[in-house]
Amino acid sequence: MSEIAESFKRDLAAVNWRELRIHLQRDAIIVVAEGLDLVTVGVAVAEDNKGLVEGWIAAHQLGKPNEPQLQSWEQEPDRRFKMLIVQPFILIQDDNNG
Repeated sequence: MSEIAESFKRDLAAVNWRELRIHLQRDAIIVVAEGLDLVTVGVAVAEDNKGLVEGWIAAHQLGKPNEPQLQSWEQEPDRRFKMLIVQPFILIQDDNNG
């Protein structure tokens, strides 16, 4: 595993929506589909791997939160997410274990 992947594994955090919503103001939140590995996505973003990232975006597995998601999360502020900071983005993924 690469050094950056190891670092991201250590940096993974579990947070709730209430803690994440402030990042909407700077349009930094990127939603990662549940089927993807958050660390793998973080590494691809950090290394500017356009092929992988564009493929995930085209497959609707990576992107900005949509209005129905935001409305749902606002109704459930304690909803848990896995979070990884990959400057300038905040990658989030639904945390089914949280």
